[in-house]
Amino acid sequence: MKKKATSKNSLIVIFTVSMLLLGCSKAYYGTMEKMGIHKRDILVDRVEDARDAQAEAQVQFKDALEQFGSVVTLENTDLKASYDRLNAEFEDSEAAAEDVYDRIDKVESVAEDLFAEWEKELDLYTNQELKRTSANKLRDTKSRYREMLASMHRAEKSMDPVLNTFRDNVLFLKHNLNAQAIGSLRSEFSNLKGEIGDLVNRMNDAINSSNQFIADLKQ
Repeated sequence: MKKKATSKNSLIVIFTVSMLLLGCSKAYYGTMEKMGIHKRDILVDRVEDARDAQAEAQVQFKDALEQFGSVVTLENTDLKASYDRLNAEFEDSEAAAEDVYDRIDKVESVAEDLFAEWEKELDLYTNQELKRTSANKLRDTKSRYREMLASMHRAEKSMDPVLNTFRDNVLFLKHNLNAQAIGSLRSEFSNLKGEIGDLVNRMNDAINSSNQFIADLKQ
């Protein structure tokens, strides 16, 4: 009985939070619309934010790779200082990745609301020709959006192996502050370089896709 009660309470909490979030979303959209800013405009802004977050993450991961390279190639380096620098770069990279994750989530949230509203409003048309034109536009916009989102998610996923490799090496250096540790990290440098190269390429694809989607929406 206790398990059932706990499960029921959990469902009530989830439902309550969902309703609060839904209410907040409606209030937010309502306020923005009063200011002349509609869901389409919000989607453009959020896609731009996600694109910019990916561009900033690119710079951060490149900086991290450069710092990693300087640590493993310098002889007689201060191991404690090296660890501190690499750990700081790792934490900055992790924060940049979290920003990308968050921005993409926000893109998906407003896109779902926009498409749901658009779909619902198709039933309000009395002119069938205008309805077909709008329905075709919705279908095309959804298609381009899915392509862009897939590109974003590919770039997003490519951050995970980089962060994992970086974390492993920072932890290894932390636990082994000796010259042998630096030697071990040197063998990992080429792997990290390849992973970051792949990340940069995928982010470039996502950024280009975002720019195209923005241009299409603004037409």
